[in-house]
Amino acid sequence: MGDIPNKILVVDDEAKIVEVVKSYLENSGYQVVEAYNGKEALEQFEQEKPALVILDLMLPDISGEEICKTLRKRSRVPIIMLTAKVEEEDILRGLNIGADDYVTKPFSPRQLVARVKAVLRRSEDALIPLSSLLSFNHGELVIDTLKYEVRRHEKSVNLTPNEYRLLLTLARYPDKTFTRDELIRIGLGENFDGYDRTIDTYIKNIRQKIEPDPRNPKYVLTVHGIGYRFGGDEKGD
Repeated sequence: MGDIPNKILVVDDEAKIVEVVKSYLENSGYQVVEAYNGKEALEQFEQEKPALVILDLMLPDISGEEICKTLRKRSRVPIIMLTAKVEEEDILRGLNIGADDYVTKPFSPRQLVARVKAVLRRSEDALIPLSSLLSFNHGELVIDTLKYEVRRHEKSVNLTPNEYRLLLTLARYPDKTFTRDELIRIGLGENFDGYDRTIDTYIKNIRQKIEPDPRNPKYVLTVHGIGYRFGGDEKGD
């Protein structure tokens, strides 16, 4: 296994599935923690700090979707969904709320182990930053993630911590439209004490500080009826 963390949390209310998955994972060198409902899953997650979660979406007490949302508020731990739902919309919804991959039932245990290895490998690689700089529009706007600094035309922009977090969240996913709730959850975290419309105030302040023309923004764009997305043209340094 090398240096890849090997503790896996398997969450499913069907004991036979847990038993089979556990056997295959242990034969591949992983340590397995079991949970048979949502409450146990959250408790085991806090206690065991697994490197990856295999999560059934159809649980008796708390839905797998809700578990996934809760885990995403606390951690970036990789999540593989186990689902009997094969409709594309169901799968996309699971991926949109934070799952990293999915396996549909019935499934091959060997395939699941292969997915676990691949997802862990990707998550390990993701910890190594390709660059500490996010540069847009040929260096007009730069976000330095090591210095927690934003520069416009090479001059430092004085953003508050929350303004910086929101801008960075948008800039990291330039093609994604974020709802206000998503910006609170992903950008500000579960301890943020405010209303979703507070995001509008932050966005207004960010625009005043980074946009050449705040009334006609080119970086932080409004998507009417939904939320906001980032519009800068990335040109990495």
